[in-house]
Amino acid sequence: MIKLNLYSSEYLYTYTRGLEEKSLCALEQRALFGEEAENIIISSKNIDPSRSPFIKGKLSVLFTGESIQEIAEQVHQIKLGDQTFKVLYIKINDLSNEQKIEFTEQRVIEKEVGWNIIGKAKMKNPDILFGIVPFKGRWYFGPYEESDSVWLHHLKKPHEYSTALSARLARSVVNIAVPDPSGVLVIDPCCGIGTVLVEALSMGIQIAGSDRNPLAVKGARENIKYFNYDGTVKVKDIAEEDGHYDVAIIDMPYNLYSKVSREEQFSIIKHARRIADKVVILTIEDMDEMILGAGFAIVDRCVANKGVKALFSRQVIVCE
Repeated sequence: MIKLNLYSSEYLYTYTRGLEEKSLCALEQRALFGEEAENIIISSKNIDPSRSPFIKGKLSVLFTGESIQEIAEQVHQIKLGDQTFKVLYIKINDLSNEQKIEFTEQRVIEKEVGWNIIGKAKMKNPDILFGIVPFKGRWYFGPYEESDSVWLHHLKKPHEYSTALSARLARSVVNIAVPDPSGVLVIDPCCGIGTVLVEALSMGIQIAGSDRNPLAVKGARENIKYFNYDGTVKVKDIAEEDGHYDVAIIDMPYNLYSKVSREEQFSIIKHARRIADKVVILTIEDMDEMILGAGFAIVDRCVANKGVKALFSRQVIVCE
């Protein structure tokens, strides 16, 4: 994005999600921002909107006002020079009828604000996309960055399991586990074919992968290479891990598909406690007693449903 001569210290994030994703989205919001909301979050935290599968875009707030007229009076401060621009009314889903603004009025708002910006308007491929959006009785205006939905590019992998996490879920779990990637060392010690690894690596997170299944490790390596990411995946049981990490992400093997006893599951959790300060566990079974027995405290959690009817659900449990 082209930098302007004005500074933003507040960011407005627009959200969209399915009904079955409410619990997962809320947990990710709490991890990233320390709060949860339906459609919009305003925060001082500057996060790439493409990190989350639920964020539609990020507006870097330059001006606020109680009316469109107040915004129009402020935007003349922007000096674009030769840069082109477009003003976009940001549509928010699921608003009440009283809050909705019809299409025709949206275009009028865009024009009223755009006329007061000193620069050349361009409807297709402008240098700068500005957004304007109403929220809780105020209007917010600034450069708007739309999400690239990076995870969509990871849907088709050379190697896939029917029981593997979806790219969308994996990406959200990575955000829950690592809200701030700066200097954080992460491990996925039961990585399978590497769905979590791919999402984490695409965000620039330092993550190592391992699995005791050589075929799974081979698949994970090939999946990572397919997307041109650089990651390390080893054939190793979690019991053999001797390093220490800030965070571990563990998608627990399922009794339904893998021959893993309750004792082996408890062993995985105990070793996770040994090698990491924080662990995010995904499970289709109730493991609270095991988690607490391993010395963890459960600090947050959600249910990630697959499909509107929630025919298949995973718990996502944040442990410290």
